[in-house]
Amino acid sequence: MCLVLLLSSLCLSPAVQVSAVEVITPEEMFVENGTDAKLPCTFTSLEVISSAASVSWSFQPEGAATRISFFYYSNGKSYPGKDIPFKDRITWAGDLNKKDASITISNMQFRDNGTYICDVKNPPDIVVKPGEIRVRVVEKDLHAGFSILGHREENLSEWGPVFEILLTVGKSATPLVFSFLGRLKMGFQAFLIGCNSS
Repeated sequence: MCLVLLLSSLCLSPAVQVSAVEVITPEEMFVENGTDAKLPCTFTSLEVISSAASVSWSFQPEGAATRISFFYYSNGKSYPGKDIPFKDRITWAGDLNKKDASITISNMQFRDNGTYICDVKNPPDIVVKPGEIRVRVVEKDLHAGFSILGHREENLSEWGPVFEILLTVGKSATPLVFSFLGRLKMGFQAFLIGCNSS
């Protein structure tokens, strides 16, 4: 009899509502070597942002199978990891009250190529999937003058899909080759912006 009453009370009790934190990041970023890079990460949550909310960032180097945790933020304090590739290079650039969990990495290097994972927790909300950004570090001074090609703007615009194909193929190439292709694409985009503004 007691067992029946217990089961009945469990069935009649209200279900616990569990909502999810949605983390939003760009899929891919190109960053010039030696410059500072802001890794944008925002999130949505139905719960009020409390002191229990936290942000953690990890890094998976290009070609590696494991991830490295290198930054943690909670209750207004930053906790950068020690003895890591990003030591003394991480700055908190977010605001949890504005649902922003971004960070800035100074002096980006070619060894920083890889995937950056942003994970946000806001109890009792849970994360369904952390945000991931694939970062490509390319050479500085990539704004090469496309004017030497002697083409008009309308002709150059036709090269856009070509660069996209080259980048797709280049993902399986050496980092140096991919870096060159990334520079080519960014320089092409910068040239077109200059043409449109003139």
